[in-house]
Amino acid sequence: MTAQEQIYSVIDKFAIYGDFVSCKPVGNGHINNTYRSSFNQAGREVRYTHQRINKAVFTKPDQVMENIASVTSFLRRRYASQGLGDVSRRTLTVVPCRDGRMFYRDENGDYWRTYLYVENVQTYEVLESEALAYRLGKAIGNFQNSLSSYDGKRLHDTIPRFHDMRMRYEQLDAALAKDVKNRAAGIAAELDFLAANRERGMVLTDGLASGKLREGITHNDTKVNNILFDEKSGEALCVIDLDTVMPGTVLFDTGDLIRTATNTAAEDEQDVSKVRFNFPVFKALIRGYMEEAAGFLSPYEKSLIAESGRTITQIMAVRMITDYLNGDVYYKIDYPEHNIVRARTQIALIKAMDAQWNDIQQFVAGL
Repeated sequence: MTAQEQIYSVIDKFAIYGDFVSCKPVGNGHINNTYRSSFNQAGREVRYTHQRINKAVFTKPDQVMENIASVTSFLRRRYASQGLGDVSRRTLTVVPCRDGRMFYRDENGDYWRTYLYVENVQTYEVLESEALAYRLGKAIGNFQNSLSSYDGKRLHDTIPRFHDMRMRYEQLDAALAKDVKNRAAGIAAELDFLAANRERGMVLTDGLASGKLREGITHNDTKVNNILFDEKSGEALCVIDLDTVMPGTVLFDTGDLIRTATNTAAEDEQDVSKVRFNFPVFKALIRGYMEEAAGFLSPYEKSLIAESGRTITQIMAVRMITDYLNGDVYYKIDYPEHNIVRARTQIALIKAMDAQWNDIQQFVAGL
């Protein structure tokens, strides 16, 4: 069976009606294979997105789909109860198989899913303005606020202890003890920095363990390219790429939002002098975020908004250096020093945050 014949046979397993028109691969994602199909349904074109889930990354695809189905069905009910229109554009719509399941498993053991394609939207790869940062902040704040009253069964931990700083440092300790590539001696300054910041970085992990931070639902990849914006109004409509939704503190997402939005340089910039903390973008981002999230956040959660950005940046540095010491077995690299370059960028961003820390804290407190 050719690849084209395979995708045709997969599409037929989903509850899609009408006359098939076309199907083609789309996007340049590095994790899942994505296709877009078109059907003529009583004279109207309706499009769908089909994805083969990468089993190497998501070892329990069935649990991934259960999480996505739980979250999207809850959001759909919530938006409808609020009287919002265009609900099918405000959250992903999982199209079930003809047998009612949320995924199809083919003869090769691969898992497939189908979504209703969201029309008339645009995405951004780069956070190109403070105005866009404000809209991004509102989008994530609204997503968190909408899920703060989630009343379904607890989601699966599809990547257990994903943002557990204590475990990440234990992994770093183990990698340092083995030092399989004899790289530790060349990164003494970076290791000293992580050692000096070890306890401070535990605040979110310890907060969850102690109950000071509530467990909610986290997205875990709150970059601007995971938001669909209405192409006419510019309104943030839909949060996508829900593969990593799972239990955690909402500050995981707030932290990743800050980390990815405020760095003036690329994540693998080799010249760390270009790494700065973009304070105007941070202010626009958090202003938008707080407009949507202030009502459900606890005082303790609010007090850690800025710290969450520093913490998630730190955990990424720990993970990148761990992989560098282990011989680059997790992150894809383009050259031997790629992981340590990435880690140095994260550390430089932390230092840039620290240089403006009083102003950052005062701004958040003022909101």
